[in-house]
Amino acid sequence: MDRIPAPALFLTSGLTQYVGAALAVGLFATIPAASVAWWRIAVSAVVLMAWRRPWRQAWTRSDLVGAAVFGIVLATMNVTFYIAIDHLPLGTAVAIEFLGPVAVAGLTGHGWRDRAGIALAAGGVVLLAGVQVEGGVTGSTAIGLVAIMGSAVSWAGYILLGRRMAVRRDGISSLAVGMTAGAVVWVPLAFGAFLPVVTDPARAAAVVGVAVLSSVIPYVLEQLVLRRVTAARFAILLAMLPVTAALIGAVLLAQIPTGFELAGMALVCVAIVLSGQRPAPPESPLPG
Repeated sequence: MDRIPAPALFLTSGLTQYVGAALAVGLFATIPAASVAWWRIAVSAVVLMAWRRPWRQAWTRSDLVGAAVFGIVLATMNVTFYIAIDHLPLGTAVAIEFLGPVAVAGLTGHGWRDRAGIALAAGGVVLLAGVQVEGGVTGSTAIGLVAIMGSAVSWAGYILLGRRMAVRRDGISSLAVGMTAGAVVWVPLAFGAFLPVVTDPARAAAVVGVAVLSSVIPYVLEQLVLRRVTAARFAILLAMLPVTAALIGAVLLAQIPTGFELAGMALVCVAIVLSGQRPAPPESPLPG
């Protein structure tokens, strides 16, 4: 994995995420969006715990608290995003949520390359997303806007905390512990949405697919990337996700990109090249 370029890992992550998103959309008709997000988190936690068996490792109190906070932030990012896309156009939600990575890159970036890169990436995402809020700001729109701003803040926290988890110890085991904590904190979302899943094999299989494709595979790959790059470069690489979505739409759905979308893809590609391949500096260990 260390020899695979970080952009290639992100491309794989994006492909699996959007296949998982297609499965999730099919569940929204029978299960509330926020409950689908909880199922995604909870099943991912079970898969990761069974795989990594973190109870066999030595953990300090600081490690456990750090992993739990990371997982709660990650879970909050997922829940608020699912709520947002239930009230906002997907493109608008994606563009606003990208304010989180923009802030991280702007605050942690070093030199003109990182700062120019995130500016280009942000512009590319806006062009790709096609920001629009039809019919003015209604009550539903307001809920969506509040939710997506919460998701943007959580995404910024995910990048910063995820980088720390990745370099301090086994980041994937920390992810397993963290997602378990996130599932416990958000368990009220399961009320009323438990029986519809466990009593329907097809729906249960879809939930497992969403969890594996949208969380387990992408977040594991992102932990591998976070060990190798700075938080600023990671934030810029995240702009590959909407590019991946546009490419999937063109290849599989014959959705030919518009001129604006092509310009957005070009801006993202330039941003990734501009940000370079500088190795990530070591993270200073936390006390305790």
